[in-house]
Amino acid sequence: MKTVAAVAPNIVNIIDTPVPKTGSYQALVKTEVACICNNTDSELVSGHFPGMEAAFPFALGHESVGTVMEIGDKVRNFSPDGRALSGLVMDGELGEAGLKSGWGGFCEYVLVNDHEAMVEDGVADEESGWVEVFEIQTPVDPDIDPEDAVLLCTWREVLGAFRDFHLEPGNDVLIFGGGPVGLSFVKLGRLFGLGWIGLVDSHEEKRSAATAFGADAVFGRDDPAISGLIDERSGVKFDAVIDAVGKPELIHSGLPLLKRGGSMCVYGFYAGLESFTVPNCAADFNYNLLVHQWPTRLYEKESQPVLCEWIREGKLSGEEFISHRFGIHQVDEALESVRERKVVKALLTYP
Repeated sequence: MKTVAAVAPNIVNIIDTPVPKTGSYQALVKTEVACICNNTDSELVSGHFPGMEAAFPFALGHESVGTVMEIGDKVRNFSPDGRALSGLVMDGELGEAGLKSGWGGFCEYVLVNDHEAMVEDGVADEESGWVEVFEIQTPVDPDIDPEDAVLLCTWREVLGAFRDFHLEPGNDVLIFGGGPVGLSFVKLGRLFGLGWIGLVDSHEEKRSAATAFGADAVFGRDDPAISGLIDERSGVKFDAVIDAVGKPELIHSGLPLLKRGGSMCVYGFYAGLESFTVPNCAADFNYNLLVHQWPTRLYEKESQPVLCEWIREGKLSGEEFISHRFGIHQVDEALESVRERKVVKALLTYP
């Protein structure tokens, strides 16, 4: 099968590896489409993802959807010819000496694990090979188009983070960052019932997308209007400020904008940082600092039915987020477009 392998920093090749073997609780899935995760995949390929800096070579990718080809004898929640989300190929499953897993979701064939069956059988533990990501390897209803289904990888994480950030309908929020995560906070926030939504980004096309998704106001990164926002709102501060970029200096920008008891919400990780400073005096007396560096898998999984209903109702579409399309053999070009910050979501198609 074809495997997208990062062989050295910023060097990606497509190589041939064996089709992975299906275990008792696994289903073999033929990938239909995949998406690049702008931040994580870029950090992996450049050699800056925590814990993976020296892991080359490794198989890349973790956002994909495909068709189930075969199932193991203990699988109960996937069926042949059905569709499955978030298939991966982990260490020990690649069948190629020296090749490690950077989740391996861009492989032509991937594996999904029947988490529910493993829980029921009492084998959802490390000794049995279980890892927490199995919880979000899920079937996809047949009426959900693959190009919508693959965006569930991003949307589930973001909607799950609403719970981690304790967001409530009617909350007023300001979002820093107009990438796929920031724009998902806008789009899903409007569907969720947030109040006033603003977004800050340096790229005009992303600000335009945020407006189309329902943002009440958009601002350039250095827009002086940001410092005057509270006066513009008659002194009313925000329930939450969301850092969808991953830069600790945004905590400095966000804290003065929070109402008492408001939340500074950090989505993503501060790659390579052992510490960062919090300017306590810039905030009101009481505030929350919520750092979301890894998804809460249960919240992520429980978001899928809500998102699928919004897709069925025509309120949410992958087409709104997919800005670029590439064949899998153009993955280098796709990653370069992401590095140039041209991309909202880049879709990879498979023969």
